[in-house]
Amino acid sequence: MNQHFLEHDMSKRITVDPVTRIEGHLRIDVEVDQGHVVNSWSSGQMWRGIETILKGRDPREAWLFTQRICGVCTSVHAIASVRAVENALQLQIPLNAQLIRNLILIAHSLHDHIVHFYHLSALDWVDVVSCLQADPAKAAAIGESISDWPGNSRNTLKAAQDKIASFVKQGRLGIFENGYWGHSAMHLSPEVNLLAVAHYLEALEYQRRANQAVAILGGKTPNLQNLAVGGVANAINLDNQATLNMEKLNRIRGLLKEVREFVLKVYVPDVIAIGSMYPEWLGYGAGVTDYLSVPDLPLDASATAFDIPGGTIFNADPATIEAFVGWNDPRFRDSVKEHVAHAWYKGAGAKHPWKGETNPEYTDFEDDGKYSWVKAPRFLGKPMQVGPLAQVLTGYAQGHELTTQYANHVLTSVGNMAGVELGLNVMHSTLGRHAARAIRAAVLADLADKHWQKLIDNIGSGDLEICNPPVFPKGIVEGVGLHEAPRGTLSHWIVIEDGKILNYQAVVPSTWNAGPRDEQGILGPYEASLIGNPVADSERPLEVLRTIHSFDPCLACAVHTHDPDGVSHGPVKVL
Repeated sequence: MNQHFLEHDMSKRITVDPVTRIEGHLRIDVEVDQGHVVNSWSSGQMWRGIETILKGRDPREAWLFTQRICGVCTSVHAIASVRAVENALQLQIPLNAQLIRNLILIAHSLHDHIVHFYHLSALDWVDVVSCLQADPAKAAAIGESISDWPGNSRNTLKAAQDKIASFVKQGRLGIFENGYWGHSAMHLSPEVNLLAVAHYLEALEYQRRANQAVAILGGKTPNLQNLAVGGVANAINLDNQATLNMEKLNRIRGLLKEVREFVLKVYVPDVIAIGSMYPEWLGYGAGVTDYLSVPDLPLDASATAFDIPGGTIFNADPATIEAFVGWNDPRFRDSVKEHVAHAWYKGAGAKHPWKGETNPEYTDFEDDGKYSWVKAPRFLGKPMQVGPLAQVLTGYAQGHELTTQYANHVLTSVGNMAGVELGLNVMHSTLGRHAARAIRAAVLADLADKHWQKLIDNIGSGDLEICNPPVFPKGIVEGVGLHEAPRGTLSHWIVIEDGKILNYQAVVPSTWNAGPRDEQGILGPYEASLIGNPVADSERPLEVLRTIHSFDPCLACAVHTHDPDGVSHGPVKVL
């Protein structure tokens, strides 16, 4: 990690800038009193201008630009974009297109969740250097007691240990170079650390397999090539090598089955183990306990039924669940607004995305003024936490079968290992977000085969349709494209006039979570989640990173500004 800190002894203020192991540039400031965070600020430190670039363009081109908002979340922005245009035109797409998109989204999410846990956040909990003192035989015994994964064998673990030892010997620690090894907040045994490091290395292969499935359907990844407003461009002919055929479809199924095996036998057990060995972190990091998710994985061409439910929960109370009936639910469409009181934009008051403006007004970092390029979205005037935790809690409250099954399994397993009985309330925490992401991965891994089979059955019925051409009316139409992305609720809002884009706004998961205070001074979810967190060592604020990383920040998606005159504000070096 490459963290830079400024500490003011009198105010006990710590600035972490940049937060690494994320996408984009995030600055976190905290004030610490008696070893705990008492105030915090979340600041998006970079900018982009996709929405402005889109104005005046053909709406059929928007997805090609929006998937370049981020280097990680490419496919999710592409699909939200075509859904927004289709929604504005009230255009139904063929069932084959719906299912092909679903498979892309499932595979992308599996890739994303594996990468997040192992490669972006596990190093907050796992002391890599400690694994050099581990006994591989004892580590294997621990691993085999948790799962029958072949990679838990003594020989595999010894090979992983030798690889790390060779890095240390040659002075080539790479991404492990600046970790907080030996930090007092890390307390896994050397053997458990060795297991985690071995799985870290294996996860590199399984995230790749998930991405292969995306590439087969999408033409390439990142940046899909197969989408179109009205459907997809995957010609279907089971007897043609150049089209989507059974060979390719079976390859996709095989890859997703392999990834499912890793999720169920490695990822979920590892999250359970971390949860049981850091039980105190089931009590930190709750923050905002109002939750928002949207339905996804449509089961029919008209998108009236979904495999993933959506809805809202307020005050951490499942009894407050109110489901969204679909993508046209007015409760969602009418209730989203963005504030800029503490963001580097002109204007005042909350604006609906269809009326959204993005006019920059940089002031430097002001604690009580403007301090972020990220806007502050609100739902019915409230900050909402989005992400896998929101999806799991809203799904559980609605009795979603797979979500309930895996959530109960994780809670029971963590409780058994820790020797305590755990209820759903512990999910409102830093580790709860990790648990929810693993639960979501398990749910999606199971649904992958279902959607694959639905596609096969539909093709087998003789339906080879993949796209319905759009027709743009005269006048103004508005649409919103929704997707429950790996980091949470994603919405693209478009206004089309006479077949051209009049306005475009993307309200993304990290905007919901990373946003600053609103006009009432209410903290955003990142900021609120840090209040009360312990900080044992102000020079190495590991605990701050644990909670922020649990959201899987993606700041490239969250910030959006431009200079309307095209004036350069300074050079950017790409390292």
